[in-house]
Amino acid sequence: MGLSFTVDMWARALALLAGLIVGVWVLRADLRRRRINANAFVLAFAAATGAIAGAYFASLFGFAWFGVLFGGFFAVTVFARSNALPLLELLDACTPAAAAAYGLIRMGSIFIAADPLGAGRQRLVSSEPLYWWLVAVFLWQMGTRASLGPKPKGEILSGYLLLTGAVRFLEELIQRVPFSLHALSNAQIESLLTFLAGGLLLWFVLARYHNVAREHRILQHVAERGDILQQEYSRATPECPHPERWKMYDAMAAEVEVLDFLKALVTTIKPELVVETGTFLGSSTLRIAEGLKENGFGRVITCEADPKVYEEARKRFLASGLAEWIELRNESSLEMKIQGRIDLLYCDSDLPLREQEVRRFLPQVNPDGLILMHDASSALKTVREGALNLEREGLLSVLFLPTPRGLVVAQRREGRS
Repeated sequence: MGLSFTVDMWARALALLAGLIVGVWVLRADLRRRRINANAFVLAFAAATGAIAGAYFASLFGFAWFGVLFGGFFAVTVFARSNALPLLELLDACTPAAAAAYGLIRMGSIFIAADPLGAGRQRLVSSEPLYWWLVAVFLWQMGTRASLGPKPKGEILSGYLLLTGAVRFLEELIQRVPFSLHALSNAQIESLLTFLAGGLLLWFVLARYHNVAREHRILQHVAERGDILQQEYSRATPECPHPERWKMYDAMAAEVEVLDFLKALVTTIKPELVVETGTFLGSSTLRIAEGLKENGFGRVITCEADPKVYEEARKRFLASGLAEWIELRNESSLEMKIQGRIDLLYCDSDLPLREQEVRRFLPQVNPDGLILMHDASSALKTVREGALNLEREGLLSVLFLPTPRGLVVAQRREGRS
């Protein structure tokens, strides 16, 4: 009996230690990719201490798992407040680590378990660590998407609660036969309440997330993490079946290859006046300005109607060293007045405005100049149809470049004579 106790004790201790090590390793990686300045070991130790203390006190009432959740949540909350860190994002970062660590801890418990289960049910119970590792992988992938672009803070925590509730309920269902809805175990009640909490939290974070304009969500994400180069994720189209071969910074800026094309175009045709509609964060404006600087002459006039986005773009231009080549205006493209002849018109504002912008500025466009309209793929019909309308009316000669989001390169029809 003494030998059995010693083996059990060591198995639990080793599983707990392995879980802590793996949890710290996963947490550290997640904090690093989120650019959260926090000590992963201290955070993991605080969360584990809170979870163990919570489990102890809650077990007095038969609800140990709720104690784990609330104890861990309380400890992370205190840590976040003490270090002035965003709570929901910190909890999001903790969840893949928690799932991976718990999978290892459960492996230790199963190793020493001697439950009188049938062979089939024993195999299912023995697979429990695998379920938790799959949950950890899924949550980690959710975090990857959140690191590349704006996602609701708290969404991963919601997923953790939903999956935790579901996995633990199924685990209890497998082990507890027969099942009776009128005689739920404490663990099953905990699981259902955990699942419900996850659903309510998800509803709350999604409602708050979608209450913010898309441009402002991207603005906040870039402010927190900077420009992140990533694979283009636009869906495939007949003209561009492999969008993953292109790169992007965010969903509002043109593809990196299109940005490079803009600069090359400026250095090739040597425009004196470039007009851009839809500045956003100024990625395309800066590439155009780089080309103008290389030429040694010219300017780009660009407009952004949103005051908040305009201010962020203005700061970027001032910090870039290219401000002397850029004239940024806080106004609508359909109200902007341009003096002089336009050698290059680049339309990249709201999709429904692109055709109207071309019609508005067309009389001022140099017949030998160029007109570009972004987002003209067959999947984004608005801009494509607008360009075709202008061509059918005899105003433009149009060429569609097969990029992921589509790019129109056009010229006034009279420039073809």
